[in-house]
Amino acid sequence: MRIAVASMNPVKLAAARQGFEQAFPDLVVNIHGNALVTDVPDQPIGDKQTYQGALARVNALHTQTPNADYWVGIEGGVQRTIDGSYDSFAWIIVQQGEQRSSSRTSTFPLPPRVCQYLDEGLELGDADDLVFGRSQSKQQNGAVGLLTADKITRTDLLSQSVFLALIPFQFPNLYAQE
Repeated sequence: MRIAVASMNPVKLAAARQGFEQAFPDLVVNIHGNALVTDVPDQPIGDKQTYQGALARVNALHTQTPNADYWVGIEGGVQRTIDGSYDSFAWIIVQQGEQRSSSRTSTFPLPPRVCQYLDEGLELGDADDLVFGRSQSKQQNGAVGLLTADKITRTDLLSQSVFLALIPFQFPNLYAQE
């Protein structure tokens, strides 16, 4: 099974692999990362913009690599909470042929210093690197890994939602349009 992922980020590639291998344990999963240019902001803010980012990635990927069996777009975002801070999350969109499915990760709260950097226009990964004294944390354990002492890594968080987005492809009879 050839899976095209709209990213070269090793975390997103690993998450796609884990999600597909969990959903289809009897199949060989070949993951192919693709660097794409989209008009998605570096740091999507809000549910709608983050979902649109994942969708833009899938659409561009489908055009760029039409021979894949599945196309996967993963977009991380942040959203304001009622108290004015930020939560972090991601949208995952999986497409096979013309059928699409999506899933959203759990959300988790971001520390005030990270929120300040977001308000200043920094991307979450860059804000995390400054606050935690790291480099390229978004390509490693991510904010969730840093905040949970790697009890939940970014790969863990994303792979679960990749798996959940694959439910309609595992049970096509239940999700057939009537």
